This record gives sequence, structure tokens and C-alpha cells, in this order.
Amino acid sequence: MTNKRLWLLAAAAFLALGGVAIWFGGLNQDEGWYLYAANLVAEGKMPYRDFAFTQGPVLPWVYSWAVPIWREFGLLGARTFNLLVGLGGILACCAIARRLKGSALAVFLLLGCNLYHIYYIAIPKTYALAGLLVSLAFLCLTFEWWFSGVLAGLLLALSAGTRISMGGLLVAACAWYLTTRPRELKWLWLGLGGAIGCAIAYGPFLLDEAAREGLWAAQAYHTAREGFSPFLVAGSMSRLVRWYLPLVLALGCLAFDRKRPVMPVLVVAPLVVMAAQLLAPVPYDDYQVPLMGLLAAAAGSAIDVKRLVPLALLAMATAFGNPLLEKWSVNGQDRFWPDRKESSELCQLRQAAATIEQLDPGGKQLLTQDLYLAIETGRKVPEGLEMGPFSMLTHEEWKALLELAPCKVAALSGYTFAIEPPRCNERDFDEQMEYWGMLKRRYELKQRVEKFGQNATTLLVLERKDLTE
Repeated sequence: MTNKRLWLLAAAAFLALGGVAIWFGGLNQDEGWYLYAANLVAEGKMPYRDFAFTQGPVLPWVYSWAVPIWREFGLLGARTFNLLVGLGGILACCAIARRLKGSALAVFLLLGCNLYHIYYIAIPKTYALAGLLVSLAFLCLTFEWWFSGVLAGLLLALSAGTRISMGGLLVAACAWYLTTRPRELKWLWLGLGGAIGCAIAYGPFLLDEAAREGLWAAQAYHTAREGFSPFLVAGSMSRLVRWYLPLVLALGCLAFDRKRPVMPVLVVAPLVVMAAQLLAPVPYDDYQVPLMGLLAAAAGSAIDVKRLVPLALLAMATAFGNPLLEKWSVNGQDRFWPDRKESSELCQLRQAAATIEQLDPGGKQLLTQDLYLAIETGRKVPEGLEMGPFSMLTHEEWKALLELAPCKVAALSGYTFAIEPPRCNERDFDEQMEYWGMLKRRYELKQRVEKFGQNATTLLVLERKDLTE
């Protein structure tokens, strides 16, 4: 099979898998509050000062320019936009392989035909934008001009301003060039660009006293969760191998049969950050998504073109056999019978949004901690709930909010009141019951949606009683 036909096959697979990920991909709570943060920035508000936000400030600022997309098309539009951003990162990784005289097609097969990777660059989290910035930075490092090093450092700093842990790439890359090629001064140009990028990303917040305090509080949020389990680390690594099996096999082949030299920093830098992320109290597999493009570029830069057809077959087979497809179509199994979903979670979200609109035509506010509902309905949530289930309201603030009942409609899932941040333990049961009791006095149930949203909890749609009596 010619490379042209393989490219057509890979492009068709990407479009098909991208469509599946966008429409059928499971809802994720993070989607809502990242998009909501972008909405607030578009209104002129400042992260950390005017609303709580726990990642770097670059994503809300960049995505604030795209707010009209999800105002018009909801989460469907947001996911489509995010996938295009992620596609930019994949193409940048392809360009890295091409610059290193390798196979751009191999890189596209490893990333663009991987359903897991496509899903996590489609849902509006930090991975697509961080991956794009990281890939562009390492593409710059394939050039030997001094200003390409500065630009690479700038982009890596901005990636750290998108997802904080990506800052490890800048440190690792600087250390690599300092210890292996000190006289070329690439480490110096990287550091200079990194300093400029950090000033751009974080400078305005460090200069504003209120924002600075909020920024420090955000970092305290990250460090509040305690514990480390080697079993969780082993599980995360095991699943990562499953999600990226073709890439793992390609890298394994290179370790034993490498015909072209690999750009070492493409492997060393992401592995350093991956190891650091595995030390998190809960090392989620998807934390590694922005880094996998670099490893794919390393594999693609040295893979034998004779292996492209087997690689394409393996990529297609693992995409078709991906466990996510089953997860998105069923809610587990009731003894003998599979509990099939009647519609995709995105479709379910749109139906719930339609119900809310019927109860409150043209409404502006919604009481919810499921912020993808706020995005889909084009409504705002009460102040303090900008981070959805991870919002940090005190006990007294929760009581005051529920007593006030500021919104005509409330849409509350199993995440409501359940998480007690920043440690993210389960909130005391009696306290949760107190909140639900206050809600019951002020609201009445209008619709109950079973197995809704992330991890299939029950959604209750309620209307304020004083408006129905």
C-alpha cells in the first residue's frame, strides 16, 4: 500500500474516531469549569482574583476568544473546537518527525488513529492546548538558530501556564542541553525564552495582590490531597500501555533496532514529567496525554518505513477494540443483562438543557455544580460555584446560598455537595443531608434523570416553589 493511500486511510480514521469521541464520548466535569472560566475571562474577569481556578491562566485567556462557539453550539461546538486545537498538536509532532528525516505518517497513525488520545484532546480540558504548545516548542528545538531556542522556551513556559506540570519539560530540556551540549548555549536560549514566557503567563497575576493570593491558594489546592500508592501507579502505567499499545510497541522496537538516531530530549524530557505526574496522590492516566505526542515523534523519527502497513493495521485494530467504545454504550451490567445507554451522554445533556429552558425560558442563572449544564444552557451559576463540584464554599456560605435560592431552576446530580475540597474527601453525610433538606424546602422536583453525566449519577431538575404556587 502506498503512503498516499495510508494517509487517506489515516485521515478517514481520524475523522471517524473524532466524530465518535465528540458525540459519544463520556461527559467530564472538568469540561464545564474550564469553559466557564473562559466565559468569565471573556467578560473581563481575572482568574484567581475574581474567581477560583486551579490550573495556569493561559487556557481561559486563549479560549476566551472562542466563547461564541459554545454560546452558539454548546458542548458540541466546544469539543469540535478543542479537537481542532489537538489536531494542530498532532500535526506539529508529525512535522518534528519529518524534520528529523523520519515518518510523519507513522506519528499520525500513532496519535490520530488512537481513540483514547483523540477523546482527551476533544473534550475541553488542558490537554489539547498544552499538547499543541509543547509540540510546537520541540519543533522549534529541531532548528539550530538561537531564536528558535528562545521561542521554544517561550512556548514551554506558556504550556506550563496552561497545565502547571508541563513546566517540568522546560527544566528537563534546559538540564539536558546544559549537560550534553553546553557550548551551543541552547540551554541559555531556552531559559531566556522560558523567563519571558513565565512573565507573560504569570506576571499580571503576581503584580495584582488579590490575584497573587488566589494563585498561591490554587497551588495549595494541588498539594492538599495526600497519599501515594504504588498500586495506583502500577494501575495507571498498565492502563497507559493499553491505551497507547501501538506507540509502546513502536518505542520498544526502536530500543532494539534503531536505524536512525533519535533526538534524545524528545524521550528524556517527557519521561521525566511522566514520572513526576505518577507521584500524584491519584495518578490519572490522562495526565500523560500532552506528553505522548513527543514520544510518538521520537518513534516516528526513527521507524522503518517498511513497518508502516503493520503499524496502520495495529492502530486500526486497537482503535476498534478500545474499551472506551463499550464504556460509552453501556452503564455496566445488571446481572445477566447489559445496561445499554438509550442515547449518548452529550445527547442526554442536550435533553436536560432543553428541560431547563422549558422551565425557565430565556433564563440567565442556574443552580448547579455540573457546569457542563451551565455551558449547554448558556447560563451563569451563583458566585463561588465557578469550579463546579470542586468549588470551595464554606459551610456558612453554602447555607446562605441555599437559603437565598437565587435561581429559578436547580439541576443537581450526584456530585452536588459530595466533594469537600481542597482535599477532595467525601463531605460529611449529615452535612450533605442538611443541604438537601434546605433545597427541599425551597424547590420542588420537576424531572428525575437516571444515570446522567460523568459516572452515571442521578440528575434532579427542580423549580423554586415560590414561583409555582
